[in-house]
Amino acid sequence: MVDSADPAALGRFYAELLGTPITDENSDEVDVALADGQQLVFVPVQDPKVVKNRVHLDLASTSPQDQEAIVTRAVDLGARPADIGQGDVPWVVLADPEGNEFCVLEQRDEYSHTGPVAAVVVDARDPRAQVAFWAGLTGLPVTREHDDFASLTQQAGPSLEFVKVAEPKSVKNRLHLDLAPPADGDLRTEVARLEAWGAVRADVGQVDVPWVVLADPEGNEFCVLTPR
Repeated sequence: MVDSADPAALGRFYAELLGTPITDENSDEVDVALADGQQLVFVPVQDPKVVKNRVHLDLASTSPQDQEAIVTRAVDLGARPADIGQGDVPWVVLADPEGNEFCVLEQRDEYSHTGPVAAVVVDARDPRAQVAFWAGLTGLPVTREHDDFASLTQQAGPSLEFVKVAEPKSVKNRLHLDLAPPADGDLRTEVARLEAWGAVRADVGQVDVPWVVLADPEGNEFCVLTPR
């Protein structure tokens, strides 16, 4: 889920950039399809973006020419180059029209199955601990694990990756994950399971909502939705 000052405009930006359709649009949210039934959901917020996001998207490319084409398309749609201290790297860092950073990766075989979004990347003080926590929550396998980097991979759709940073989390994340129990599951049972893994309740200003907001051990918010 992505906080946005203008969900309709930002949803259109990503739909056109990724080449995937908008599946739902109303005053509460705009949904953009990803792989295997997953989606980006844009919701309205009033809070402005004030710091570098701790969660960002990495986009996949299939060749140097494809990487260049994605960057060009992004800029034509309103993205701009972003400097987050990356230095001389083979990927390109951009910011969307609301300032959310994202990367356009060079071609990598490991992302050939993901669709247009290669990975959801999360800044972490301790990638090993974070990947262990999220593996327990999601049941996804740990495919790489180092002191500076760790990742979970699913059969279809983006990887979930944790990259070591020095700075702690300071504000509510503008991008976060939503988890949903299976159709025959139960919200209360699922929340209890996640709390047993170390998730804690989080208050982001939600009032009477049908989902539950939790946070991981480093304070990253995520929502547990009703079964579907």
